[in-house]
Amino acid sequence: MDDILQVNERLRGLIWGAPMLILLLGTGLYFTAVTGVFQVRYCMLWLRKTLFSCFTGAARRTSGGVSPFAAMCTALAATVGTGNIAGVATALTLGGPGAVFWLWVSAFVGMMTAFAENTLGMLYREKGSDGNWRGGAMLYLKNGLRSPLLAGAFALFCVLASFGIGNMSQINSISGNMNAAFGVPTLVTGLCLMVVTALIVIGGLKRVAAVTEKLVPLMALFYIAGALVIVVLHAVNIPAAFAAIFKGAFNLNAAGGGALGYGISQTITWGFKRGAFSNEAGLGSAVMVNSASNVKEPVHQGMWGVFEVFADTIVVCTLTALVILTTGVVDLQSGAVLVGVQDNALVGQAFTAAFGSFGPKFIAISILLFAYSTTLGWSHYGTKAVEYLFGATGSRIYKVVFVCMTVVGATMKLGLAWDLSDTFNGLMMIPNLIGVLALSGTVVAITRNYFDRRVKGKDIEPMWSAFPEYQKQEEAEAAAEEAELEKAANK
Repeated sequence: MDDILQVNERLRGLIWGAPMLILLLGTGLYFTAVTGVFQVRYCMLWLRKTLFSCFTGAARRTSGGVSPFAAMCTALAATVGTGNIAGVATALTLGGPGAVFWLWVSAFVGMMTAFAENTLGMLYREKGSDGNWRGGAMLYLKNGLRSPLLAGAFALFCVLASFGIGNMSQINSISGNMNAAFGVPTLVTGLCLMVVTALIVIGGLKRVAAVTEKLVPLMALFYIAGALVIVVLHAVNIPAAFAAIFKGAFNLNAAGGGALGYGISQTITWGFKRGAFSNEAGLGSAVMVNSASNVKEPVHQGMWGVFEVFADTIVVCTLTALVILTTGVVDLQSGAVLVGVQDNALVGQAFTAAFGSFGPKFIAISILLFAYSTTLGWSHYGTKAVEYLFGATGSRIYKVVFVCMTVVGATMKLGLAWDLSDTFNGLMMIPNLIGVLALSGTVVAITRNYFDRRVKGKDIEPMWSAFPEYQKQEEAEAAAEEAELEKAANK
């Protein structure tokens, strides 16, 4: 075990060094620039096509596949997990309050990375033998970049990551918090989750989507409501909290102290690492479920990627940070965590300060909902990656192993689970970001084509698929749907 820890530590340090951070930040900045700061300039457009469409019912409509809303819920289920609670706490304890600022930066630029990933995923997706869409980073690496090697590497790293970020770290947080809050043995939690996971995962994407479509709104409202109560109760401390965030982002008050350069580097590193862990922009993971959506416009699904990062990091992670920073469990001047409070207990301590003995129970329930939804989402990602590498038979074996690993995750040391997750995340990013950057011209062309047609009203052929046969099918379906709507309107 010690050898594994040492190897992983060296690899993790190499992966998450300055080059990776530059690549991650640079990719998001590049797409922000070439799209004209899309996430800000067209804020109302992507909100209308995503969040607001959920209330009109447009996002829930489906013609036999997976609806945009269900795809979004599954993607958010995979991203909104322990990274939004324990991950933010870790960033604060190791990088100080300033890490929150760099978490925001990672989210701001990550919105456009997610946009590019989803747009490419839609363009290069394929139809399976069952007639349903399938896609992912491995397909735009294979079909767009013409690199089966990078596609295979991504799929392999995705499988490994699914056991880290998607299983062990999530289940471990659930079991630890259920034990601390309710006295439930970790093994019992692991066995119970193993049974439930088996029942859901065996049903494939549609069953996973059916569960997450109901679970995600529930868990989001539950946690956001509780966090808002605490923040409102401590509203007087909000200005000081934001001051600590901005001050800590650029000076040596990051936790741990030391030289100025070291302090800042720690703050930036942990902000970006936990940002990536939380919203997964750059991993290419969410592409696998977003590409299964029944929408035709790649840019529309790209907008869902923007919203997912916004909801995950800007909303949920910020609320977690404010809960911690406004309740007095962190010294806002030095950025140091109060004596006796550990990383993963930090949020629980903050909720305890406001809710009393109910605080740890609230966090335990929140982590149960957040982390388990992540496990369900990542079960699909891992399944698709294995299916790409080894076919349907391999995916069935993978599901069995994934289900069994829930017990391992429930009983292992938390530190190892998180460290492995960091490593696998970084490995997954490398081939994905190479592909996204290499195909950036295609992203720009699709985006321009969309605005020329939808905004400027130009009569030009849409760019819906890289494959002529799929393009024709999509155009024929669109014409039939338009004729049906016109017929209904004339009745």
